[in-house]
Amino acid sequence: MSRSPSLPERPRLDLDPDMTPEERLEALRDHFEDIVRVNEQLTEQLNDARDRRQDLTDEVDQLERENETLKTSSLYIATAEELTDDGVVVKQHGNNQEVLTEVSPSIRDSLEAGDRVAINDSFSVKEILDPETDARAQAMQVDGSPDVTYDDIGGLEEQIREVREAVEEPLVNAQQFRDVGIEPPSGVLLHGPPGTGKTMLAKAVANETDATFIKMAGSELVRKFIGEGARLVRDLFELASERQPAIIFIDEIDAIAAKRTESKTSGDAEVQRTMMQLLSEMDGFDDRGEIRIIAATNRFDMLDRAILRPGRFDRLIEVPNPDVAGRERILEIHTEEMNLSEDVDLRAMARETDGLSGAELASLATEAGMFAIRDQRTTVEQRDFRDALEKISQDEETGSQPVAFA
Repeated sequence: MSRSPSLPERPRLDLDPDMTPEERLEALRDHFEDIVRVNEQLTEQLNDARDRRQDLTDEVDQLERENETLKTSSLYIATAEELTDDGVVVKQHGNNQEVLTEVSPSIRDSLEAGDRVAINDSFSVKEILDPETDARAQAMQVDGSPDVTYDDIGGLEEQIREVREAVEEPLVNAQQFRDVGIEPPSGVLLHGPPGTGKTMLAKAVANETDATFIKMAGSELVRKFIGEGARLVRDLFELASERQPAIIFIDEIDAIAAKRTESKTSGDAEVQRTMMQLLSEMDGFDDRGEIRIIAATNRFDMLDRAILRPGRFDRLIEVPNPDVAGRERILEIHTEEMNLSEDVDLRAMARETDGLSGAELASLATEAGMFAIRDQRTTVEQRDFRDALEKISQDEETGSQPVAFA
């Protein structure tokens, strides 16, 4: 604790009786100057004391607020699962613990099963929260239909047919399935190398059905805090239920549906908890209605068997790299609006691009156009495609990635 500064010594006036009037006047002037100096020092100390008092007052106010915060019990988010004569069954978010607790009559009259509530450390319901869907789930909604059509996809005729049967037909012609007496496939899993058109297939289906298209990546479901990923999965399916008909497209599903291990780390446990919530939503007791699920992965070998069983993903559709005819069709699509020279032979280029994906073929067309621009030409020639193919091959050898459009 700092000590208070000492007060300045009070000036004293000593007048000798033998002093002349002039000497007395000079002594009085010196005494007056000493009094002014001491007064200035006292004023400065007074101002410092006032500033310190203000600082101490602010510190006391902050400590009082912190003390009030510490004395106030924290509230936790939960869901009212069931109302009984003895109280209400609530499930706390994060640990899914169900507890029968009490609720005041003023809140009981407005409380319904499924409401989000705030509970204290004793699990008593303190207030009813707004039924607010997770903002991240709202951000993943695509209001308008994607502008991708089946005509924009080349070399995947068989895959398009299977996806349309499993996803589009149940949304467009649900009565036909009821007349036949069968349940439509519950989900479609697209698997294959990167850039083969899996995302474009999902967008084309959403376009043809006028369904709400909700896209999310599996990596976005891996959250930092316990229970966040599972809650986001619930919110996404609730959002899809509110926007029916809807298509949920889960890209990179291997991020949350990889084979389970014996690892006991909290991160692995959270990923598995999120996957269990996804399995529950896909294969729950309640009918999902007009909601279809499409998932995509580049690592089919990593997926857990539980996600692959019938009832969750009834259709496992491989989307491979295109064959010669498919590559020619993809090149035709991506060069449709390009000013091509008469010497351009897309069939020949298709034969020379064995092993390239649809995204790489789209990049090939773009690179060919860039070579023409570099030479200040408005017409793309066959040599531009060959130069572009050589550049893409070099990029693959050096590890750089070509531009992807699929």
